[in-house]
Amino acid sequence: MDKEEDEKVLAALADPTRRQLLDILAAYGEASATTLATQVTISRQAVVKHLSVLEKARLVSCDRVGREMRYTVCTQPLESTAQWMANLATDWDRKLKSIKHRAEREE
Repeated sequence: MDKEEDEKVLAALADPTRRQLLDILAAYGEASATTLATQVTISRQAVVKHLSVLEKARLVSCDRVGREMRYTVCTQPLESTAQWMANLATDWDRKLKSIKHRAEREE
């Protein structure tokens, strides 16, 4: 995944309502916007807008089942972004250890 995709994932996850929708979808396996709207305190239209952001970030996918759209969580973008964050943390840890080592040598 590239930097732009990571940014979309992080921006999508920045909103607590979208994180809540992802949690609900993960628990249900799949759900329609109507079903999701019964689980949150926002309107169905607002749910659809949030789902659109999640879909653009590739965090959810949707399939038409009859007349309704069914949404499911896509884990690959989450895993890629988590890996990027883990790599970033490792780089910082390495830099901090180097600084600590130099500081201790100078004492």
